[in-house]
Amino acid sequence: MLPSNRNRQQHRAGRSWSFSEMDFSDPKRKPRFLSKLVMLAFLTAMCILMLTHPQYHSSCPSVFAVHEPGVTHVLVTGGAGYIGSHAALRLLTDSYRVTIVDNLSRGNIGAIKVLQKLFPQPGRLQFIYADLGDAKSVNRIFSENAFDAVMHFAAVAYVGESTLEPLRYYHNITANTLVVLEAMASHGVRTLIYSSTCATYGEPEKMPITEETPQVPINPYGKAKKMAEEIILDFSKSADLAVMILRYFNVIGSDPAGRLGEAPRPELREHGRISGACFDAALGIIPGLKVKGTDYETPDGTCIRDYIDVTDLVDAHVKALDKAQRGKVGIYNVGTGKGRSVKEFVDACKKATGADIKIDYFPRRPGDYAEVYSDPTKINRDLNWTAQRTDLLESLRVAWRWQKLHRSGYGPPLAATI
Repeated sequence: MLPSNRNRQQHRAGRSWSFSEMDFSDPKRKPRFLSKLVMLAFLTAMCILMLTHPQYHSSCPSVFAVHEPGVTHVLVTGGAGYIGSHAALRLLTDSYRVTIVDNLSRGNIGAIKVLQKLFPQPGRLQFIYADLGDAKSVNRIFSENAFDAVMHFAAVAYVGESTLEPLRYYHNITANTLVVLEAMASHGVRTLIYSSTCATYGEPEKMPITEETPQVPINPYGKAKKMAEEIILDFSKSADLAVMILRYFNVIGSDPAGRLGEAPRPELREHGRISGACFDAALGIIPGLKVKGTDYETPDGTCIRDYIDVTDLVDAHVKALDKAQRGKVGIYNVGTGKGRSVKEFVDACKKATGADIKIDYFPRRPGDYAEVYSDPTKINRDLNWTAQRTDLLESLRVAWRWQKLHRSGYGPPLAATI
């Protein structure tokens, strides 16, 4: 029989203890107090460990940390940005598992919230706030997640800005791509879909541009992208990678269902896409549209570009992911194959918005080129991809609907419309 504690309990209950007596005076209490201190220190250390190492939060690993048969887990870098968010939407719609990594320097947390609301089911989407320039953070992300493929969109992407801040572009585009590749190599991720640009071609001597057109970029943005491509190609020769490099032409449009759009930061509007400038002028955010360069050797003196709808662009990414094969590299132009002048674009924007946009003409923008449009024959043949949304006016109308309802970007919708 266990000894009764009744007498000892009654003795203690009848005695008054001071704090000093409880801490130090009773020799029977001191070892117990010390053991409590040791336990408290242990628990504190465990709490710190759990906070700094999320994998210890639960005995069950996150669904994102486990390769699941039949499920492809794609890391989308820059997934809070314009193109990256549309790509994430398409991947999620097609039942891929998606992890978005973005430092929100150019992306929008509002786009992430839209995606989270659309796909709230566990194991579908996670967002990680991180900078790809932080190699330690990137390595930890790869170690804590079971990625099957990477779609690498994250990059600063304004030609004019690149001429003003070249070092920023080389660091953000070229160096950060190297960090991603090192993490892929360390953690056995063997599929890469890389977001590149037609700016790597520079100003070719003849049109249209094919994948064999010499790459002679004339601005830091194009040069940084070309360097990143060369790093990827060199690495692929010594690693069993599946690589797809997609060279975009000029991206326009937005999600046809109106869920996502383009919302650059106000301070970056001057460097942004012509569509954004047209919409800003139509909304009265800026007094008019600045057309830079009217003396190019083109039919109307303004630049000629190949405008590709963002919905078509992300479709090319999904097809590239589906066709990617280990040990092979695919390089593809993603465009419509048809060039439109800036003047044509502005006329279409006026029709789409119904606004009488004031046009101001300025000298050429540094680093720009006269005429660029694609030959999409290779991607048509190899990936069975063809641009479907080639009506410039319709693409602008779709984008304009989103802009009217989101004058403050991804802030609360505004009731007033034009």
